[in-house]
Amino acid sequence: MTILELIEAGAQRLADAKVVFGHGTTNAFDEAAWLVLWSLGLPLDTPLDGPDSDANRPVATTDSARVATLLEARITTRQPAAYLTHEAWLQGVPFYVDERTIVPRSLIAEVIADGGIDYWLSESTQRVLDLCTGNGSLAVIAALSYPDTVITGADLSTDALAVARINVDRHQLQDRITLLESDGLRAPELQARGPFDLILCNPPYVNADSMATLPAEYQAEPVLALSGGTDGMDFVRTLLAQAPALMAPGSVLALEIGNERNFFEAAFPNLEAVWLETSAGADQVVVITREALLGGPKPDGLGK
Repeated sequence: MTILELIEAGAQRLADAKVVFGHGTTNAFDEAAWLVLWSLGLPLDTPLDGPDSDANRPVATTDSARVATLLEARITTRQPAAYLTHEAWLQGVPFYVDERTIVPRSLIAEVIADGGIDYWLSESTQRVLDLCTGNGSLAVIAALSYPDTVITGADLSTDALAVARINVDRHQLQDRITLLESDGLRAPELQARGPFDLILCNPPYVNADSMATLPAEYQAEPVLALSGGTDGMDFVRTLLAQAPALMAPGSVLALEIGNERNFFEAAFPNLEAVWLETSAGADQVVVITREALLGGPKPDGLGK
């Protein structure tokens, strides 16, 4: 078989098995291409069309068998492909990943890379906090995008921080990224590194009803990193109450809330917030200034 034939056959198998995508790919063909190319030790950007295409390159029987084994594992385990390959890409940057963290896919990386957040930044943006850092992908992308900054990556999960350490070391950013264990903003070591000029946070925000119906691929990820309580806003309520104390004047919080905008606006009806355009729409990532957090009326219970 050729590479393209392997990919097309793999895509059909994935489609027939009704696997769920969303951890780096959005369709069966792209997922099959990822698994086939990875199995063959080829770059994921290997051309599959045009004059320099490798699509018709023949594949040895032993290599085809290895591809089939990986595809079967994807179907039978329902694990995201990134857990099987131990690699994920975000905004063109490679990251190690395993079952200790969610697969990196935050849209905050997108607004960093395309400059969607630059309006709120300045030369004084030097201290950056990546809260709920997971595998450290946002901390790494922020460090690569803003070379004059120092980054703190914080997470409650020591398992996640161990994965983040792999990625910080992989990108040789040990001198600029410090990783800390912290339950939200509570750790004294974290507080000592503030005030921050920019806080990035992709928190657990999935509401309880959605958690109960997640596909198996998402259930394979750590619940701690996904579940946000009844309305998805448990962590966010605490964060918005505590964040101003660790934010410098003129600083901003970039927060991802996924498909929970309705719950967010219900929880914080008087909060002035700016929604950023992303490839998933203008209702997934929100920017909130320190002044907005300090100035607007707070919902019942916030800050208690």
